[in-house]
Amino acid sequence: MGKEKTTAVILAAGQGRRMQSRIQKQFLLLNGYPVLYYSLKAFQESFVDELVLVTGAAETAYCENEIVRRYGFSKVKAVVPGGRERCHSVYEGLKAAGKPDYVLIHDGARPFVTGEIIDRTLEGARSCGACVAGMPVKDTIKLADEEGYAQYTPDRSRVWMIQTPQTFSYPLIFDAYRQLMEREAAGQKITVTDDAMVLETVTGRKAKLAEGSYENIKITTPSDLEIARFFLYAQGL
Repeated sequence: MGKEKTTAVILAAGQGRRMQSRIQKQFLLLNGYPVLYYSLKAFQESFVDELVLVTGAAETAYCENEIVRRYGFSKVKAVVPGGRERCHSVYEGLKAAGKPDYVLIHDGARPFVTGEIIDRTLEGARSCGACVAGMPVKDTIKLADEEGYAQYTPDRSRVWMIQTPQTFSYPLIFDAYRQLMEREAAGQKITVTDDAMVLETVTGRKAKLAEGSYENIKITTPSDLEIARFFLYAQGL
């Protein structure tokens, strides 16, 4: 039996409209380095064998030269253009990943992923095929009705905010995405917001939850960038 192979698909194709900047959020500088640098560095230093970077079609050359080569991310085996929406970008990344045993899908705009989080999601995926990082919510959550009134209050102890990486048996998640794309091509409109939801919607399979970190934030708005700078300062970086 050969060595288990793991590949990470790093997503950096988002437009970052909420950042109020002409520069895409993943390329904004955070203490002198692009936001994307930190995510790639975490996976470069992890047990993961190979990385696939998914970016905008116009940014592939920039990423290859100014990020991958410049910072020596030797595990990046391919830089590929993404698609119209996140799910299409993930599918392009999965196709470029070859056929590893496990694949980790991570938002490049989450710079504070750690080796421990990566390890925990892989262990979960090994046990049940699918595992996603997340954290229990701190606030009370209300579900609103169509008129904007609080309709229902779920048990806070069972509500998690979901993060990345989201880690899967490669055949399992590739087949789920393949089916999603086939349904879309046939005219079905299926709204999915993360990879676990693709698995749930298409196959009915559940993903295990693994502890991420409250610092594992996604850089989406200018205030997120300020919070990220504080985290780096607290780490002495």
